[in-house]
Amino acid sequence: MINEQFRGKRISVLGAGRSGVAAVRALARLGALVTLSDSKPICKLDSAVVIELSAMGIPLIGESSADMALPEGTENVIVSPGIPKRSEILYAAQQRNIPIWSEIELAFLLTEDPIIAVTGTNGKTTTTLLIAAILNRAGFDGVAAGNVSADEIKCTLVEAAVRESSPELQGSQKKRVIAAEISSFQLEWVQDFAPKVAVLTNITPDHLNRHASFEEYASAKSRIFDAQEQDDWAVVNYDDPVTREIGLSLNRQKRCWFTTASQPPDDGPCAWLPKDILTVRLTNGQSPVAIMHREDMPFTLPGIHSIQNVLAAAAAALAIGGDADSIADAVESFPRVAHRMELVREIEGVRYINNSMCTNVAAAVSSIMSLGSPAIVIAGGADKGLEFASLTDALHKKAKHLILIGSAAEKMETVFRAGSYTKISRSDSLEEAVQNAAHLAVSGDTVILAPACASFDMFDDFEDRGRAFRCAVQSLVTEC
Repeated sequence: MINEQFRGKRISVLGAGRSGVAAVRALARLGALVTLSDSKPICKLDSAVVIELSAMGIPLIGESSADMALPEGTENVIVSPGIPKRSEILYAAQQRNIPIWSEIELAFLLTEDPIIAVTGTNGKTTTTLLIAAILNRAGFDGVAAGNVSADEIKCTLVEAAVRESSPELQGSQKKRVIAAEISSFQLEWVQDFAPKVAVLTNITPDHLNRHASFEEYASAKSRIFDAQEQDDWAVVNYDDPVTREIGLSLNRQKRCWFTTASQPPDDGPCAWLPKDILTVRLTNGQSPVAIMHREDMPFTLPGIHSIQNVLAAAAAALAIGGDADSIADAVESFPRVAHRMELVREIEGVRYINNSMCTNVAAAVSSIMSLGSPAIVIAGGADKGLEFASLTDALHKKAKHLILIGSAAEKMETVFRAGSYTKISRSDSLEEAVQNAAHLAVSGDTVILAPACASFDMFDDFEDRGRAFRCAVQSLVTEC
């Protein structure tokens, strides 16, 4: 029994953020003896969390050293995704032969509900939310969880694993399925994590300020498939050479490619685009299932990358028992996801788009190239060790002007000018950048926040940056 597995066990949880606190709550209810530690001093932690843990009698250690975080008798470590793999505490745990689990490994052990796990560099959140929406249309209780972060949508995989069905669903025959966005950080410490369906959207350079190399980053992503068995599904992007190589190496689970090509790469399961119709085939010899024509894609899902997301979501949903009508209905009614190509408003014919979640170069290229009108691009932020040169061509093709902000601005400007893109200026703040963009824009233009960088130099996170962009746009016409 799960309760007996954890009852009385001494477990150290590292990281007092949302995922770490969720793990502590779940383990405490199961009777584990839990310690929570964080690198920050306690005065810098969420005061409500500090009060809650004190009331629960959970030891909370701030500014923790390895010895403090791993008290005598520690039998297991649960690590939050914000803790680097090469941290002193994790090294000490390894030296002491203490098993280390990601919080998603814990969640997998705490639920019998099937999990559809989505990872990749870009498109994870949209694909995850699409899957949840499709499942709900198809008569399941679809729960979006994991690394999903879109303002109001925040549910760790542990929270989803232990959460009871909503009152209106209790006693119903609806089967619950968890659709979970999973990051490379969460996959670093998994062993038995085996989603019923695992989706790999794409892999392009990202988080190279934390992973030692691109190869290590890609290897972490591929771990989503490692514990799957023969009845599980792997849904893999054939168009991306890195993910294709990973997909070709899979031989235990069932594999379904997705591609925007007009022909599938082989006779096996595939989601593809014959005659511009989104189509899925899950069984050799089975008649393909037509989902919808690409012209019926909603404005909330622009660009070829959105078609890839829908193909992946459709294959995953069909693999778990969804149907074509539910997929088409969910896609056609899909709302704009906050901070992802989010139309904030149109002012005097100028569209302002918040794409704050665009935190790497590949995402910036896709979002800029998806625009059908001349663009004034606001970019910059904290450098994640990425190369910006591949963004230059998109700027030449689509951007009438580029406004740079943040600590990476100088590096970015140097790279773009070396590529002969010179319509560049800088602003000291995002608010100033929006004001300057408004002066440059004319009716028919688009002003887009496409940072290609992390947000931590100027903001708490990408959501904080996106909210600041919205406020700055709103202040063009009224007080925010």
